[in-house]
Amino acid sequence: MKKERVVILGASDKPDRYAYKAMKLLKEAGHEVVLVNRGYTEIEGQPVLADLGEVNGEVDTLTVYVRPEVSSLLIEPIIKLKPKRVIFNPSTDNARLQLALDEAGIDWQSACTLVLLRTGQYDAPIPKALPPETSEAAQ
Repeated sequence: MKKERVVILGASDKPDRYAYKAMKLLKEAGHEVVLVNRGYTEIEGQPVLADLGEVNGEVDTLTVYVRPEVSSLLIEPIIKLKPKRVIFNPSTDNARLQLALDEAGIDWQSACTLVLLRTGQYDAPIPKALPPETSEAAQ
């Protein structure tokens, strides 16, 4: 598995939260994890950045754990961050942000980071949408 630099948007210090579980599992897999949440300054001794503008350097994956209402306010900073891909975890899909990512040429997928890691699919290519049906039967 390729080791990545992964930004967790919506990091949490609560063990029952999926963002926390993703942080632990990503670290166990050897990935560099960058935490972002304006509500914390550190989680388990690791610094937490208040916003995406504080992230320096290249980002392989941005994994999203915030509601669409929040991520809609972050479209410009996410595009400026230029992650190689964005993972929208369950309940975080945001059509406006996904369209902006498409326009910026940034790959994204609706998936669960935990499932991707546990099933060995984290490094798999992002499935592309199938083209619309063109047969007469589909019309």
